[in-house]
Amino acid sequence: MDVFNSILPIFVLVVVGNIIRRTGIVPMEDWKGVELICFWLFFPAILCFTLATVELKSLPIGSLSVTVLAVTGIMWTILFALKPVLQSRNAMTNAEFTSVFQAGSRFHGFIALAIVLKLYGETGAAYVAIIMALLVPPINIVNIVVLAAFGKGQTPTLGNVMRVVIKNPIIWGATIGLTINFSGVGLWEPVHTTLDLLGSAALGAGLLAVGAGLRIKAALKPSLLVWTGVVARLVVTPLLVVLLAWATGLQGEAFEAAMICAAVPTAMNGYVLARTMGGDAELYAATATVQTVLSFASIPLVIWLARHMQWLG
Repeated sequence: MDVFNSILPIFVLVVVGNIIRRTGIVPMEDWKGVELICFWLFFPAILCFTLATVELKSLPIGSLSVTVLAVTGIMWTILFALKPVLQSRNAMTNAEFTSVFQAGSRFHGFIALAIVLKLYGETGAAYVAIIMALLVPPINIVNIVVLAAFGKGQTPTLGNVMRVVIKNPIIWGATIGLTINFSGVGLWEPVHTTLDLLGSAALGAGLLAVGAGLRIKAALKPSLLVWTGVVARLVVTPLLVVLLAWATGLQGEAFEAAMICAAVPTAMNGYVLARTMGGDAELYAATATVQTVLSFASIPLVIWLARHMQWLG
């Protein structure tokens, strides 16, 4: 109950964001600006601030890195293995597969960050920031390649793919934060305060934007492909983290942070990628919405289970 009460405000903001969008208080076209400022400014600022100020030497970065990278690679393999099965039983198109793949392999780092900040403070946020720094580049590259190979859009060149990854502000925020930390210079007080204020703004605005991005109508009658993405993201990924954490010795708050990252729904930006690169954008929107709604119940359960797995302690 304590875990549920702690993260309930996070999901309340998601619901409020959806209500505001549906009532038209904030016009639909204006939400794009909210999403952009969160993506380009608020979110990179909180990652930079967290990684610049945390004591990295005390964190189990090695076991955490091996665990999350291995889980990501295994999940990609599982999703590719499912492709011929789903095509034979469900007449799945290649465009639909790209959305199943995206929905099963992406994760919403912002929701994870909001949860761990509430439960564990700056140390927990550092774990999520490290996970994002590790996973955002390969996840973006692989998903773009999958869309290029199986989507209905134009195939991007290697240079275009790398530009998309390099321009990602999340990567820049994490890189600058780590550079400042390792240099030992520290943050100038006005910069420290500025980043802290931007990070605080990120929490509320970002969660409202998550809610505004939900598409309830598209998710009212979920198909087999929607459920495939839901199970891959909310069930299989946390189970893989448990197995890999046991193998690597990952435990404590680092393990719980990895479990939270595994349990959060897919990232909403995959919808834009699906729409622009020939994927099935509506299938992705429906899957992301069902994942988000179900995660209201599954995330507290995953956290409770992580805390009670004494064999890791």
